[in-house]
Amino acid sequence: MFADRSQPLTIRIGDLMATTVTTSLAAVVRDFAFPDVHIGASENESPWVPFKANSAIRHLAFDVRTNMYANVLWVKQGGMLGRHRHRGRVFGYTVEGSWRYLEYDWVACAGSYVQESPGAIHTLVSDEGMKTIFWLNGSLEFFDEKDNLLETLDVFWFMDHYLTYCREHGIAINKKLFV
Repeated sequence: MFADRSQPLTIRIGDLMATTVTTSLAAVVRDFAFPDVHIGASENESPWVPFKANSAIRHLAFDVRTNMYANVLWVKQGGMLGRHRHRGRVFGYTVEGSWRYLEYDWVACAGSYVQESPGAIHTLVSDEGMKTIFWLNGSLEFFDEKDNLLETLDVFWFMDHYLTYCREHGIAINKKLFV
């Protein structure tokens, strides 16, 4: 654990007043920080949940305070996720396989890091399959070929996706996913 690092702190308001307060970083961390979380490799801790055609998601974290969610997207044997737009920043790290957006000229392969800014509509494609860890902020909107909004997904949608699957399959809910 942390050593108790109590240190005096002097606060001056103008030239007239000085107050010494003792603070302890260890006490603040103990009383207010959230615990560290470990999600193991076993599907008992977080199963692969079917997502779009030919894909599944392994949920890693849900944070309703910031509308942030983290997951591993698995596109099996090649496929397309669909046209979508992010309303917040996205960070991705490709673990295996490769993927790309039809609208861009780069390919993310194993070891690639991708950072996306919100706003652009793009189409995720994997020619031979992939697994990528994504950290997403904000909503995710899916569109048809005429730019009509089909559905909006956010942290609550992803939580429901996980909870519904677990309940339907008799899988224990892992409360460590809710940070």
